[in-house]
Amino acid sequence: MTQATTQATAQARQLDVVGLRVDGVGPIDLCLSQGECLVLAGPSGAGKSRLLRAIADLDVHTGKVSCQGIAARDLKPSDWRRRVGMLAADSQWWRDRVEEHFDAPPPMEQMQALDLAPGLLGELVARLSSGERQRFALLRLLANRPRVLLLDEPTANLDPDNVTRVEKLVADYMATEGAAVVWVSHDPQQTTRVARRRLRLEGGRLDQGPVPDSAADTLA
Repeated sequence: MTQATTQATAQARQLDVVGLRVDGVGPIDLCLSQGECLVLAGPSGAGKSRLLRAIADLDVHTGKVSCQGIAARDLKPSDWRRRVGMLAADSQWWRDRVEEHFDAPPPMEQMQALDLAPGLLGELVARLSSGERQRFALLRLLANRPRVLLLDEPTANLDPDNVTRVEKLVADYMATEGAAVVWVSHDPQQTTRVARRRLRLEGGRLDQGPVPDSAADTLA
């Protein structure tokens, strides 16, 4: 295999996790390719959020995590989190106004896709609904153009219309950017809409679970 072929293969493999252990979870091995969405299911308290936080290098862990062949240990934590970005179930805000969390305004097409009025950028975060904050948190994540999205129940606070909007925007981002997604969800119907592959985390280990063929490309 030539060096060019090796590099191309590494880039096609957006995420590689080898022997990851964190706080009672692991060892975990998994990989995601360009444009692949993996749904992570399992009972509450199984460690799904801990696993995502470890992949994002937010919590101390052992094992190796790589994005496009580049290991997290070889990058500054801030650079890694731009490549492999996590959206928490309860997003954090550290400044008063929404616009202060963006280097530049989000693209208008993304704002429209999530039914967010431009005027909300100048609004106080405290005045937004929980659903508006969650949708803006997704835009804040996409602003870094990550290669891997780690989505921890990103639609838990949303009504059905906005659930559809978020699922569509993530699918569009995957298609245009070739990004991979690990999506934590407790909704079996959502699982069949957004992913071809599902893993179940229980007892600190991952078990493969089938996703019906009808789930494929529902939002493509």
